[in-house]
Amino acid sequence: MKKILFMMAIATLGLTACDEQSPAPLTIDNALTSEEVAAARLTPEVMWKMSRAGQSSLSPDGTQLLYAKTDYSMQENRGVTTLWIEDLATKAVRQLTTTESNNTAPSWSADGKHIYFLSNRSGKMQLWQMDAEGNNVKQLSNLDCDIEGYGIAPTGDKAWYVRVVHAAARRSSEIHSDMDKSKGRIYDDLMVRHWDYWEEGDYRHIFVADIVNGKLQEGVDIIGAEAAWDAPLAPYFDTAEISWNNAGTVLAYTSKPLTGAAYAVSTDSDIVLYNVAEGTSQNICKGEENDPNVMPGYDKYPVFSPSDRYIAFRSMRRAGNESDKERLFVYDTQTAEMKDLTEDFDYNAANTVWKGDEEIYFIAPIEATHQLCRVKLNDGEVEVITRGDHDINAFTMAGEQIAAELTTLQMATEFFTIAQDGAMEQISAINKPIYDAVEMGKVEKRWVKTTDGKQMLTWVIFPPQFDPAKKYPTLLYCQGGPQSVVSQSWSYRWNFQLMAAQGYIVVAPNRRGLPSFGQEWLDQISGDYSGQNIRDYLSAIDDVKQEPWADEERMGCVGASYGGYSTFFLAGNHQKRFKAFIAHCGIFNFESMYGHTEELWFVNNDYGGAYWEKDNAVAQRSYANSPHKFVNNWDTPILIFTGEYDYRIPYTQSLEAFTAAKLKGLDARLVSFENEAHQVFKPQNSMVWNREFFGWLDKYLKE
Repeated sequence: MKKILFMMAIATLGLTACDEQSPAPLTIDNALTSEEVAAARLTPEVMWKMSRAGQSSLSPDGTQLLYAKTDYSMQENRGVTTLWIEDLATKAVRQLTTTESNNTAPSWSADGKHIYFLSNRSGKMQLWQMDAEGNNVKQLSNLDCDIEGYGIAPTGDKAWYVRVVHAAARRSSEIHSDMDKSKGRIYDDLMVRHWDYWEEGDYRHIFVADIVNGKLQEGVDIIGAEAAWDAPLAPYFDTAEISWNNAGTVLAYTSKPLTGAAYAVSTDSDIVLYNVAEGTSQNICKGEENDPNVMPGYDKYPVFSPSDRYIAFRSMRRAGNESDKERLFVYDTQTAEMKDLTEDFDYNAANTVWKGDEEIYFIAPIEATHQLCRVKLNDGEVEVITRGDHDINAFTMAGEQIAAELTTLQMATEFFTIAQDGAMEQISAINKPIYDAVEMGKVEKRWVKTTDGKQMLTWVIFPPQFDPAKKYPTLLYCQGGPQSVVSQSWSYRWNFQLMAAQGYIVVAPNRRGLPSFGQEWLDQISGDYSGQNIRDYLSAIDDVKQEPWADEERMGCVGASYGGYSTFFLAGNHQKRFKAFIAHCGIFNFESMYGHTEELWFVNNDYGGAYWEKDNAVAQRSYANSPHKFVNNWDTPILIFTGEYDYRIPYTQSLEAFTAAKLKGLDARLVSFENEAHQVFKPQNSMVWNREFFGWLDKYLKE
């Protein structure tokens, strides 16, 4: 559950990828109005005019950066993704595709002469190719279904692609073929829903195909036509879980071949090697005996070294814990030896990139930032290359050249080059018109003493033109996940600068249970939702409220997902600190949540077990401290958001909370989006969300 605040663009489309889609041209005109320029303030309307930088990659010679960019039309309630290229020497930028169709997932050929990408310009999302100048565009695939991801072999003669297959009968009209108008779903096992869709027998599978005379041939389903599971894994369907070796002979991918209840309680995914010529598969994470007790946690994201001898991947040791340390492992294909390169490094490793066969570069979350690191195979000593308050979210390398996607709490994604000594240079200005017109608030890095004597990093975000002689309404922000770091990220949903620009001071603590402060700090929250992390929240807001500019009489508490749970719990345990609460898709009733949610490994790990385990002291403590047990103390206005496609923390949790608030006689408001899931993605829904969010805060903290 820890990634649930991240954008899941594919998953939000649902499993309808075989439907016909006609490209609809979209005109983008997101110039700021004269009123917006005069106001010089970030508003929801201005934020939705920002371009969103997407997937990027350096050319093989390191001279050009290829990237995607998405822009939105509020009037049309949708966006369009285009492809761009920048010459790093001259900083000249060229647009390669138009807004007449969506064009995504750009990548380079191994020799740098061609660019591959996905486009729906022919009606379905298919694989296309152009030369490096953006000319000679041609369609490589013509499948009867959308392609949702791909990878061209370095040899150029093969490709893998991901598409939806129908592998199991779940619909009543299939099981009872003479009842073709029946609309039932029939199940004999768990995982009847996942994230935002009902499981109806459709799964994403990996196919491998030849490229002959510039055309992608029909592929082989390497997962198996009747395999009732997803590869790449649901619900994120991240195609970074799949990679070619450099010889184009072996495909490595992440697999979790489980179904039903076994799937619902397990995080046991493995790295599988598929030999293209032989059509055989080898699980490298289970040993020769295929022992399920060997590497029983998440093993994901394989990447071959240049010689193909080694495979780097990320591995979690503990079964059922999706927030265990992500260790950087290397597998030797010649000796079958496994090696943990980050055994003595108390942080996660992500986005691994090889430099030769002896060194790996990766990103690690360190003290609420994300930094670029490297480690050598022979010594295991991790070197942190970059420093500073920023998030490096992804990067690619070509020789000595590194290009990264970087954010801060004052800047959405821009591209930077990173030198080998860690020096960084900004090379893009995608949202310069916005930054030139809008003043951002300052960000303070504050260390707060917790009730158990530790130091907690807390970000404090101030309104633009902050006046220390004034008193400001102050918000405690409760993070979701619960194991998701409050870092230097830029969000288009919960944006601290947007909150500050409306006149609020935002207090965002990295309470117990968040990554980047070591595994002990992260693990503490599991089985203790109502304990130390709640005290951490209160330590943060109590520390800031002592400042003369923080108005103790106008404090609010807001949060989503686990942050929504935190809001519900604090509503019954805040000792009159707050004058308004806002909870988005929060957990309200632990017992009903256990029966309503789908990935049971999460609640088993974080609650400690099921509610019927009366001899399980950890689990019983969790259920005894469920937020609904403290409704008798609720005395403060509360706004509740939910999405009706949310099956992770089902919308029924929000309905329960709203019912309780109204029957308690509180001023409460429910905003339920019928076409959203755990997050709000659609432009006009987002605008409504922001109007309701700030309208509620203004009503109780300003008026």
